[in-house]
Amino acid sequence: MRRARRAASSGASLEDAREVMRRCDVLAGISSMEGGIERIYLSPEHAAANAQASEWIEAAGMRAWQDAAGNVRGSYPGATDDAPVLLLGSHLDTVPDAGRYDGILGVMIAIAVVRRLAAHGARLPFAIEVLGFADEEGVRYGRTLLGSCAVAGTWDPAWLDLEDADGVTMRDALTAFGLDPDAVGEAALDPATVVGYLEAHIEQGPLLFDAGRPLGVVSGIMGAKRFDLVMEGEAGHAGGVPMRHRRDALLGAAETALAVEKVALARDVVGTVGELTVAPGAANVIPGRAEFSLDVRAATDADRDKAWEDIRAKALAAAGERRLTFTERLRHEARATSTERRLSEAIEHGVRAATGERDPMELLSKAGHDAMAIASLTSYAMLFVRNGNGGVSHHPDEVVTVEDVALAIDAMEAAVLAVAQRMTDGSPL
Repeated sequence: MRRARRAASSGASLEDAREVMRRCDVLAGISSMEGGIERIYLSPEHAAANAQASEWIEAAGMRAWQDAAGNVRGSYPGATDDAPVLLLGSHLDTVPDAGRYDGILGVMIAIAVVRRLAAHGARLPFAIEVLGFADEEGVRYGRTLLGSCAVAGTWDPAWLDLEDADGVTMRDALTAFGLDPDAVGEAALDPATVVGYLEAHIEQGPLLFDAGRPLGVVSGIMGAKRFDLVMEGEAGHAGGVPMRHRRDALLGAAETALAVEKVALARDVVGTVGELTVAPGAANVIPGRAEFSLDVRAATDADRDKAWEDIRAKALAAAGERRLTFTERLRHEARATSTERRLSEAIEHGVRAATGERDPMELLSKAGHDAMAIASLTSYAMLFVRNGNGGVSHHPDEVVTVEDVALAIDAMEAAVLAVAQRMTDGSPL
């Protein structure tokens, strides 16, 4: 196959890819979880990962530094002191019991690309800044994209009052981490100085795997909303309360969860109930309260919101039929975004140059990424790398191959050079 011949002929790329994967393994060892991977915002593991990434950034010929939000960043100069900046990166935090490539792979690829440019003494019409975002997943405080929001200039000071599961506010955690909570906004970049943002990321789905393609070009990212939902009924003895008299909160939540699936299938969106807690929580007690989450995503914000209204109507109907009280709280909202054509063409050029494919595969990302937040700052484009285990992600079984990573490094380097070419002479890619 053309892809296999290309990968086998690029010994330098394979060597770079092996180093990238070794570094992913090193970061996998920086974890708060015994026998698994977990790194959350403003933790000792966050600090250790930043320190390790800083060493690699410096070794690649950049200046490494940590910003006011806890993101690790690397600066590579352009041809002039006042050159604008092209951003490359992804995130270094993880979900609990994570895989070792989600986010991390993109940061390591970005460092590898700059190391190549520095090795040749390349100075482009823009500087390059590599970003290892501190909190994309939102595990600790329930608010995703914290690091990239800070860089984009959309940080909300109200987030400082959010508390983690132990009651520690973000304000106190930032202080304990050695950062000034009131200075987080200083991490923001000036939009006038930024060329754009390119992000490589493992595909968190099976489409590239099913198509037998190593790389794909992202067309956009679905809009998302995340809710905390509650069904309130009445607890009672499992043997003493007749079935027709029950106000079982769990059954109302279960009906809502099934409605999520039906609405998502009917409207061609994605919906997930990922958390469910019942109280009092005993085998011989009817659940009087059920707390559950809802994550709903769609290609457009309008489609997402219509799906939510359908789900909400069905939840209210279930509550009414069972004499329950239904309440809702919006936890997170992210608008749908589209990649910028100029930058996507650079990614397409990179994929063609790396793989020899005439028509690179285009994909809409159902998963959220830091690019969603950076879209408030500048235009973006993304490269997806095939997940070699049928799309499994947010799981220890995430897999990429060294051959695919080699192609991804080649593609990202070619994309960066294509952006530089267009800035220099305006020629087609």
